[in-house]
Amino acid sequence: MSTKVPRPPSELSTTGRALWRFVASNYVLDGHETVILRELCRTSDALDGLQTVLDAEGLVSESSQGVRVHPALVEARQQRLVFARLLVALGLPSGEAGATTLPARPVPGGVRGVYGVPGGAS
Repeated sequence: MSTKVPRPPSELSTTGRALWRFVASNYVLDGHETVILRELCRTSDALDGLQTVLDAEGLVSESSQGVRVHPALVEARQQRLVFARLLVALGLPSGEAGATTLPARPVPGGVRGVYGVPGGAS
């Protein structure tokens, strides 16, 4: 029996749609996981947009205080943190052969390790 892959939200751009299709076709998602995936894909698209701005305008910009780090670079850093946290919340397995459902508990290693608490209960 095959599971129908949910269509990506219409507002997603190329990168977000590709990410959606990859995850949705390789994993069975519950409703709350689909919401997390949608936000992950939106964040991916936002990062693409910010990178486009940085490619066009550079990493620094002029301001009334002089040359400063471009605001798009600061926002891209924040969006990357959100992206990593959404990946953790989604719980994608890190390289497990044959995994098609998301694990109920954190998987050691991968992105999940970024937010693990040393010595915490597992």
